[in-house]
This record gives sequence, structure tokens and C-alpha cells, in this order.
Amino acid sequence: MTRASRRTFVRRIATVAAAASGGAAGVQERGRVRGFDHVALPMQNTDAMIAFYRGLGFQINEGNAAVSVYVGDQMINFHRPTLWQNGTFTLRAPGAKPPCGDLCFVWDGTAAQLKATLDRAGAKIFEGPVPRQGGRRKSGSSVYVRDPDENLLEFIIYT
Repeated sequence: MTRASRRTFVRRIATVAAAASGGAAGVQERGRVRGFDHVALPMQNTDAMIAFYRGLGFQINEGNAAVSVYVGDQMINFHRPTLWQNGTFTLRAPGAKPPCGDLCFVWDGTAAQLKATLDRAGAKIFEGPVPRQGGRRKSGSSVYVRDPDENLLEFIIYT
């Protein structure tokens, strides 16, 4: 085998392997959905919601139209009532009104630390801990609470 044909052979193998794995060297191809950036939900009890999410330790940014709650590199925009109740605001689901959220957060800590954080925020656990299969396709243990607008919040600890 000559040097040029070896290079050609190696390139072909690399191309086939990359196509089989979804992209070159494990990098996802461009041109498809890669993840979530943010979720937006209508909010009714603005002051209580801000206090609650701050109590859970989230970073909050308050704007005139929305309150942004940061979760790592993602965020939840809670639209203020003056925005989502405005008939000219069309960038939302037409029937969305509180409570309409069902959110699951990954907890990076122990069950005892989660319980202490939920207690500090005034959240009452109404179910859990219970075993669940999470979005990461792994097993975990979840607890469920509601925020001041009655949205369902799940906190999963992966095992």
C-alpha cells in the first residue's frame, strides 16, 4: 500500500465513523436542535414568585415585562400579568395562564440539602422522594413541590 492510499483509507474510515456517531469526533452536526435556551410561562403572583425562586437560590433578573430565573445556561422567563393578559401580546400559547408549568430541575447535592433548601423557600413536598427515569435516560429520585402560582416543580437527584 502506498502512502497516498493509506491516507485515503484513513480518511474514509474517519468519515464513516463520524457519520455513524452523528458528527466528526463526537461533535453534533449543525442544522438540528441542540437543546433548550429558555422556557416562558405566565406569572400571576409576582412578588411571591420572585421571593420563592430567590429562596431556592436562583439568580433573578427583573424586567418590566418578565422576570428571568437563571438555571445554569438556561432560563425561565415568567411573564408579568400586564404582559400575558394584554390581548396584543401574541408570543405565547393562547390558552396559557397560571398554573401551566411542569418543570424538572436537576439537584446537584444530597436529599437532605434539597429538603433544607425547599424548607427555606417555604416549599411543601407533596410527593417523594420517589424513583423516576429522568431526561438524561438515567434513574433518579424525585420530589415534587408547587411554586406560589401552583406550577409543578420536580427536583431530581440522579443516582
